[in-house]
Amino acid sequence: MAEREPEPLLLTGRVAPGQVARGDAAATPLRLELSADERTRLRGHRRSSCGRDLLLQLPRGAALEPGEWLAGPDGTPRVQVEAAAEPLLLVSSDHPLALLRAAYHLGNRHVALQVGEGGLRLLDDPVLADLLRQLAGLQLERRLEPFLPEAGAYGGAHDHTHAAGIAAPQP
Repeated sequence: MAEREPEPLLLTGRVAPGQVARGDAAATPLRLELSADERTRLRGHRRSSCGRDLLLQLPRGAALEPGEWLAGPDGTPRVQVEAAAEPLLLVSSDHPLALLRAAYHLGNRHVALQVGEGGLRLLDDPVLADLLRQLAGLQLERRLEPFLPEAGAYGGAHDHTHAAGIAAPQP
């Protein structure tokens, strides 16, 4: 007789990293590595790092943050969210104006960016890499690391209503 796969672990709540005291988490917490895009989807099946089937039924809201805990219906933190390594482009420059121009061109294309001391990070894209190579004074480097893009002006819920003259939501 074939062994039945266990039911998916149901996750219905979110707990900030600072709100989980030692001993509050499940005895064997699971890890859930997600890309930046996957961290925006709060419902559906996922697999933990060890292969356990998970079912996310989280309330709508902001994207999941690395370090955040996901809890079962009983409120016990069971799974910790981690940022998965992704292929990125690191855009750097010795000239601040060149980096500002790059940020302007990428922002104009609604490209998700991680802004930091070392420069700009974006998901590796050959078309965008070609665009950036045409701008003077930039260095490009390919990396495989977690991507933590800026949430955006409205906390990550990007909306195009401004183009139609409709007032944007207030924070």
